[in-house]
Parts: sequence; C-alpha cells; structure tokens
Amino acid sequence: MTAPFDQTGGPRPAARTVLISGAGVAGPALAHRLGRHGLRPTVVEVAPALRPGGQAVDFRGGTQLHVLRRMGILDELHRVRTGGSPMTFVDADGRELLHLPAEFAGGDIEVLRGDLSRILYEASLATGAEYLFGDSLTSLTETATGVDVTFRHAPHRTFDLVIGADGLHSNVRRLAFGPDADHVTHLGHYAATWSLPNHPDLGVDLRPGTGSIGHNTPGRLASVAADHTDPARARAFLVFASPELAYDRHDPEAHKHLLREAFAGLPWKVDRLLDSLGTADDLYFDSISRADSPVWSTGRIALLGDAACGATIGGMGTGTAILGAYVLAGELSRSPADHRAAFTRYESLLRAYAQDRQKGGDRTGRFLAPSSKPGLRLRNTLLGRRRILTWMLKAAKDGTALALPDYPDLPANSPSAQVH
Repeated sequence: MTAPFDQTGGPRPAARTVLISGAGVAGPALAHRLGRHGLRPTVVEVAPALRPGGQAVDFRGGTQLHVLRRMGILDELHRVRTGGSPMTFVDADGRELLHLPAEFAGGDIEVLRGDLSRILYEASLATGAEYLFGDSLTSLTETATGVDVTFRHAPHRTFDLVIGADGLHSNVRRLAFGPDADHVTHLGHYAATWSLPNHPDLGVDLRPGTGSIGHNTPGRLASVAADHTDPARARAFLVFASPELAYDRHDPEAHKHLLREAFAGLPWKVDRLLDSLGTADDLYFDSISRADSPVWSTGRIALLGDAACGATIGGMGTGTAILGAYVLAGELSRSPADHRAAFTRYESLLRAYAQDRQKGGDRTGRFLAPSSKPGLRLRNTLLGRRRILTWMLKAAKDGTALALPDYPDLPANSPSAQVH
C-alpha cells in the first residue's frame, strides 16, 4: 500500500501522538482536527464525563462561521441553537430600565456550551480520538523524543506532543510554564452561575426565549433566566466587584459563603436567588480574569484557547478557541516532522487576533456591574440608543475577521485518515 504523503509531497511520518488536557471546547475541537489530519489525539479530562448544559456561548462573523462549516459541525449547531439571549435590566420594583436584543450577547449563532462540547466530542470520536475522563496530569518531563506524562490514575505514558486546552487555570500551563500568578490577572470582579427551579415563588415571569432579567446596585448584578432546554428550570447569574479574594477554588461551600456575603440585603429577588444556593449542585464560581502567556509553546508543549490568551467572560474565547484548534492542527499537518515550526506559525497567526478579542473581557465586569449610580445610568442611557447599539454590534462582528490558510484534510481513504 502506498504511504500517505504530507502537504509538501514527501512521505508522511508515522502518525504522531498528541495528549490534550481539557475536554471543554478547545480540546475536543483540536482532537477532531488532529484526527482529520492523521494524528492520534488522546484527551484527558478531570471531570468524570462531559459537562452538560452550562452558559450559552456564541460565534460571530464570517471567519468563525467558515471554520465551523469547514469542520463539518455548522449544520448541527444550527439545529441546537438557542435563538439568542436577550438581556433586560430592571429597577428594584421590576420596571424595565434597559433591554438588549438577542444578537447583543448571542452573535450570529448561540448554543449551550454543553451542546457544543458534545458535538465536538462526537466528531472527534469519529476521527479516532481517545478520552480519559476523571483523570488529570501530575507531571510532564520532556525528552529528546517525546514528553513523559504521569497521571493521577492512569499509567505513565509518553506522547510526541502535549497541548494544554484546559482553560484559564490551566494545569498544563502550571506544570510547564509556571504558576497562575505569573499568567493570570484579576480584573476586579467575580461571577457565579447555577441552576434552580423556575417556580412562581421566584416572582419573575421567565419563559424560554425571553432571556435574562437582572437588577443592578453599584458593583453588583443579580440576574436570572429560564433554562433554554427545560422550562421548569432557571439559571441564576451573579457578578460583583471585589479585589482579589483568598479562597479555595475547589470548595463550593466557600463560594456560596462569598456570594451570600456580597449580596446580603440587596433588593429585588436577590434573597430568593441566594436561598436556592443551598441545594445548588452545579455552582460555577470564579474571578473575572485574563490569562496572558508570554509564549504559547515550549519544546513539545503548547497552549490553546483560554490557557494561552483568554478571559473568563466577554473575551470571545469560544470562537477564538475554535479558530486556534483549526490553525494548530493545520500547522502541525503542514510540518509533521517539525513541531517547533508549526507552533511558531500557529502563535504568529493567532496571537494578535486573540489579544484583540480578549480586550472585551477587560470591560465585562464594568459593563455588567458598573461601580456607581452615575455609571449605571450612563450604561443604560447609551445602550438604550439604537444607533449606538447598532454600531457596537457591527464593530464586534467586523473585529472577528481573520485571513486563514487552507488546511486540506487527508483523503478519506488514506490509511492515516482511518479511525485508529
């Protein structure tokens, strides 16, 4: 049988093994693309299974939609799209102060993070990806021929390359590049979300498609929205301004205590939202922060998505992660025997784009929870003007354009394109 060829026309080396840390969005997206280019990805994920549901995420502009189409998942994303998430801000008595349309937060297409993760996971399985759930990396030792990896549970293995696609608090970045303190900047706010019953006692008329309803006091936002898939459920979303806090990131009870302290005594429906924390088993709590890695690779190890250059909220991280996965896999396919050159081209193509998108995260906390009453009035007044809102939406979409190389997939009948 004829050996497969790389994009330069020369014989392609044996399929390289790539360990990816993180099975959120960037990890499965990269695994899918690597498989399409004939590489052999393994994804390790600390959670015991894919995380369902979650917040809505969006894609904007022709470049992102082109890559989703090129990956073969755009039609499926259209089938599970939410229709967007309008945002309404009200006073303490429930009177509307500002309404933002679905496209403000929802872009061209909005889906639940869990649906996106599942679609990418299933696509990656079809191209041969291996998954290790309920496990994490404990050490990385680079050698002349690979990276020796130890896991918390699985036996030691060696991979040709390792990619950290494990978010703002990346384990791979910590092991290979240094601690969070060297890479993550606190942006002055914290955010939390959890699910709760959509019950009349909540006192808010929540229906699918109506989006979120929220109330501000200076430096605070408490909001709630109907669940996109289950009308009997709702989802709370809280933001508060604060200097960096010392707490255990892995202790939900500590997170609940911080939220109760930050929102105690606030008007509107805040007390009812806080009451629901007692039974919340899916609480997400984190600082609104920004990750800035000076370099995205070292030797055989590279970073992708929020691990390299991300923001907790508002930095268009999902779209950037998808583009990053597409480019990183494509560049590795262009240089199958030279990962350093591939990593360099990947960073060169994406860094400026990612940093521009990331700037939105710097403003997210101040937008959602302005620090003063004049700041709240200014936000509501400016965004209440249709001309300003239209300009902002156009600028956001225009800013997502990026010229990308074309990365041909291996032919479907190529030995390296078969499921491993």
